[in-house]
Amino acid sequence: MTQLVTEKEQQEAVSALEELISVPSYNQAAEDGAPFGRGIRNALDKIMEICDRLGFKTYEDPDGYYGYAEVGEGDKIFGVICHLDTVPAGDPKTWEHDPFKGTVVNNAVYGRGSQDDKGPGIAALFAVKALMDHGYKFNQRIRFIYGTDEEILWRGIAQYNKKESQIDSGISPDAEFPLIYAEKGLQQSYLVGPGTDQLKLSLKNAFNAVPDKAVYDGPKQDEVKAALDKHGFEYTSYENSITVLGKSVHAMLAPQGTNAVLRLAIALDDVFDFKPLDFIGKLFKEDATGTNLLGDVEDESGHLTINISSLEINEKETQMQIDLRIPVTVDRDNLLEKLAQRVAPYDLKYVHFDYVAPLYVPKDSKLIQTLMDVYKEQTGDTTATPQISGGATFARTINNCVAFGGMLPTTPDYMHQANEQWPLKDMFKAMEIYAQAIKRLCVD
Repeated sequence: MTQLVTEKEQQEAVSALEELISVPSYNQAAEDGAPFGRGIRNALDKIMEICDRLGFKTYEDPDGYYGYAEVGEGDKIFGVICHLDTVPAGDPKTWEHDPFKGTVVNNAVYGRGSQDDKGPGIAALFAVKALMDHGYKFNQRIRFIYGTDEEILWRGIAQYNKKESQIDSGISPDAEFPLIYAEKGLQQSYLVGPGTDQLKLSLKNAFNAVPDKAVYDGPKQDEVKAALDKHGFEYTSYENSITVLGKSVHAMLAPQGTNAVLRLAIALDDVFDFKPLDFIGKLFKEDATGTNLLGDVEDESGHLTINISSLEINEKETQMQIDLRIPVTVDRDNLLEKLAQRVAPYDLKYVHFDYVAPLYVPKDSKLIQTLMDVYKEQTGDTTATPQISGGATFARTINNCVAFGGMLPTTPDYMHQANEQWPLKDMFKAMEIYAQAIKRLCVD
């Protein structure tokens, strides 16, 4: 098979990625024309500038929610769905090099966004540029869609879907190869109940992470320690506080973690007579699959997962945050109705917060068969199979779209971590995979 991406496009891609990383683009306070902060709008301006230079037709939402760049003609649209926002860099002392400079260090592109998702977006863009340089004519429009709020609430891509044409098929280069054909439904909610004057807790954490610490500084600490000991739960104590220890993982992998908030609540339920605590201590316990609560809920996309990440108790109210990853064929309405019924005896009410519908593209579809064939040919991994995920990518927001790369299975994972970097050899391999796949799908 003829190599499509030349050294010229490879080096142009690296330079463009360095440019884009050099624009910090994490969520900040809104400004006029910059709903998620000036940095993200600057990154949107920058990618539009890069696409203009490459000869793409571009459109930038004047309100700063999204942009797109396309090449080709016709009524059909093949979409490549990317995002420009990143998580913050965190403590700069944990980075070996400037996270917002964008540099090649030890044969890797280094900086925040190199893996998630500026790097893969640039790789796919210059893969199409390689096809353009070879003189290929596309049988449909290839449209790169740039969202601006993927790390928070997906408001940018929601505006795109409200205002613009839907694609006919596409990919999101924001995961791992080979591809993800099914993503569970993502439901985030609250359980709300009465307060109490017996104790006060403020254990606030992100919905999508299993908490690895839970601090208790209330009354009856000796009894709480005894309860923790009885259950075999690990903790440390210092003066007038107890810190229960766990293991943090992403909520989609909740059964693989150890939830410190749940462990503290189980111990507290042994000490205090309070119905909302009974819900955790006597029914839910540490069951991140939700089997104790809702029975055995699973399909080909895997088992239901539930993460209770936060627990707040004061005199007026009790509130728990829950994150559910719902298998793709499960009836969500029936599941949530059952959940509401099960928590009611514990004086808890179910309250909706946010929902993202599942993704499911049949494995025998032309899109998946083509992408898998190209991946196997380019990597030699003939045993690879389409994957499922409890995570969420932009692919699920768009018609007939799947997450396709850009990380190889062997690529070290630096997403959301200090020293984020993408090895050049992996970046160049991803570029060739994208070029071959898009040629097969979009060139006669």
